[in-house]
Amino acid sequence: MASHLVKRGIYEEIEDPESDLKLFTEIQNSLVQSKPAPTLSNPAAIGLGAFGATTILLQLHNLGLAGTGVVIWLAFFFGGLAQFIAGLQEFKTGNNFGSAAFVTYGAFWMALGGIFLSIQMGIFNISGTDIGWFLVIFTGLTFIYFIGSLKQNSALAWVFLTLLVGFVLLDIGHLVPNAEVFNKIAAVELIVCALLAWYLMAHVILTPLKINIPAGKAWLK
Repeated sequence: MASHLVKRGIYEEIEDPESDLKLFTEIQNSLVQSKPAPTLSNPAAIGLGAFGATTILLQLHNLGLAGTGVVIWLAFFFGGLAQFIAGLQEFKTGNNFGSAAFVTYGAFWMALGGIFLSIQMGIFNISGTDIGWFLVIFTGLTFIYFIGSLKQNSALAWVFLTLLVGFVLLDIGHLVPNAEVFNKIAAVELIVCALLAWYLMAHVILTPLKINIPAGKAWLK
């Protein structure tokens, strides 16, 4: 496209459309490059908090210190829905491990809340053995997550190790005849697991605020 003279008031200027287009493109690119990328919050804070809170309340129920009703509703909304959403947000950040874990345990809590509600309302005839096999399924999934946690940090590895041990104890308590005492042992052990999850939540929330909460090194490199 050729340049040509144009008269602007008392002046004559050379008009070059290609040059103008190039200048406009350069300005547009510089604006795009200078625009700061949006800062994403860490959804693990909500996921870990929800997991820890619901785990503690369930174990208080297993120890005879809390009723079923509060466990059901916390399982649906905090341990279940909030943790499930945290997993979907982890998906957006590209964190495959966090996304899978939070969605898995969010779904676990919603399913468990549904099981408890079904028992209370007499909708299905769900036995202790049925719950035992339900727990076995998540024991297997937890083992996979435990292996993955070994490559991340010490605090996360402890969370999944204690969670795995807790699931195994619950499996025994529900599936082995006259082994209900293992459910009580699991309750105490899983409270420790929940407190470790809260410790990791504190690391996620407080470290960006310049409050040092160390997570430790990975157990495997």
